[in-house]
Amino acid sequence: MDFSIDPIDDCLDAALREAIDRKTKPLGALGRIETLAFQIGRIQQTLAPRLSLPQIVVFAGDHGAAKAGISAYPQEVTWQMVENFLAGGAAINVFARANGLALTIVDAGVAHDFGVRAGLIDAKIAYGTQSYLEGPAMSPAQCEAALARGAAIVEALADEGCNVVGFGEMGIGNTASASLITHCLTGAPLDLCIGRGTGLSDAGLARKRALLHEAVAAWVDRSDAPLAVLARFGGFEIAEMAGAMLAAARRRMLVLVDGFIGGAAALIASRLAPAFLEYAVFTHLSQEPGHRQQLQALGGKPLLDLDLRLGEGTGCALAWPLVKCAAAMLAEMASFASAGVSEKL
Repeated sequence: MDFSIDPIDDCLDAALREAIDRKTKPLGALGRIETLAFQIGRIQQTLAPRLSLPQIVVFAGDHGAAKAGISAYPQEVTWQMVENFLAGGAAINVFARANGLALTIVDAGVAHDFGVRAGLIDAKIAYGTQSYLEGPAMSPAQCEAALARGAAIVEALADEGCNVVGFGEMGIGNTASASLITHCLTGAPLDLCIGRGTGLSDAGLARKRALLHEAVAAWVDRSDAPLAVLARFGGFEIAEMAGAMLAAARRRMLVLVDGFIGGAAALIASRLAPAFLEYAVFTHLSQEPGHRQQLQALGGKPLLDLDLRLGEGTGCALAWPLVKCAAAMLAEMASFASAGVSEKL
């Protein structure tokens, strides 16, 4: 795959700042909404941005290491939650409906046969990854295939006219995978990257920490190359999400990044193509401690802090009204001159 992403042209930056500053409000009075409006205007290279066919894509995959007890839930919950998504009963379904967001579910590598189902894209690489406690989670070929399949899904959305996409995930054990990726790519101490995931007890958290330390120690030819880290510890859902994020940025789409698992995919994407970050909006701060390490490394400032730790893309859906308002402010709010309002002396 070609991971290159061109930096956004700054030729419109001055005009965008002028347009935002001249809206009928005190200078800077809309705070982060102004920053977000500027980002959207830069991406679309216009003073009148429009967000069209907004979409959330949820990637699901299983992890071989989950069978070792790194999660509070059994692996079967992954496919059961995919069924819940398809039935419309999960939190992301509710939030997407409430906000007029289209929702797509992707089987990136669930250990289950779903058959042909309405609303489900079959992009399965395998029936879950191998256990990184014993070796690489995926082969280089599987890693490359996952990136490409994720990219193809977003390319199709862009061809249909979508220009803003949020990403979610489902996969029992994927907070452990994200912890390992975060540690390897940011250099943060491993224990600062590990949290309770789906709600581990103190004993469960201690076991998770011990297992992840073993996983790192077992990687004798350790590398900080993003694809090497992804292949060693990643899930297929994280790999497909990273490929999808890169494709979205290449197509000049606004990319809504969810919490900790989405942050792991964003870390991979940003290491492969640093200009990806110009397109990324970090929608919320997760309760998972490793998310702070990610955001610090990425220079990301989340829009919301609601003590979320669910995943599924729920942070993207909850932040969507702010994103809409930012674009509308830039496109529709009157200036002092157009409204005939006197400016500050």
